[in-house]
Amino acid sequence: MVYWVFGYGSLIFKPPRFAVESKLTLAGSGYVKGVVRRFAQSSIDHRGTPDAPGRVVTVIEAREWHKLEGLNTPKGTILPEDYVWGMAYKINPDYEEEVKAYMVLASELRVPLNATYQAEIWIGKLDNPAFVGHEPIDELAETIFQRHGPSGPNKEYLYKLAESVRHLYPHVRDDYLFGLEASVRALEVKN
Repeated sequence: MVYWVFGYGSLIFKPPRFAVESKLTLAGSGYVKGVVRRFAQSSIDHRGTPDAPGRVVTVIEAREWHKLEGLNTPKGTILPEDYVWGMAYKINPDYEEEVKAYMVLASELRVPLNATYQAEIWIGKLDNPAFVGHEPIDELAETIFQRHGPSGPNKEYLYKLAESVRHLYPHVRDDYLFGLEASVRALEVKN
């Protein structure tokens, strides 16, 4: 069976090249519905440190996220903006187990990408110790602006992700991602 992975964060701009046989941008349907991409995952080893954790994205079921935000949506409601655009990668069978092991902190969910392909997307677990939950956008922007880790500045991760989503899907409106990017860039100008 062909193994496809749906990347929604750093996998968009930094895929596991050694393991990827091909990629699929899915121009008209490169998204997963019913989930949201949020900077709600603590990073102590790439974009932050144990003393000053950065933030990276995770994908969370929209219904769960709405509860964390305090939205009172009827049970089962999926809002029009509850989708995540990304990139699908066909994984070389020799590296399938290694790729799966890399993503051990999240739970897998098999999703249809279109009529031909199925891929796995890793959905963040609310009980994951690295999950930080909902943070006000100004506090989150300040954290991302200030933090730095072995993989570089936290803001670089945000900027690369926003740039990649814009490049791959120029028709997409991702208010959360682009709003957070604007908030961090405003902090750069101010400081």
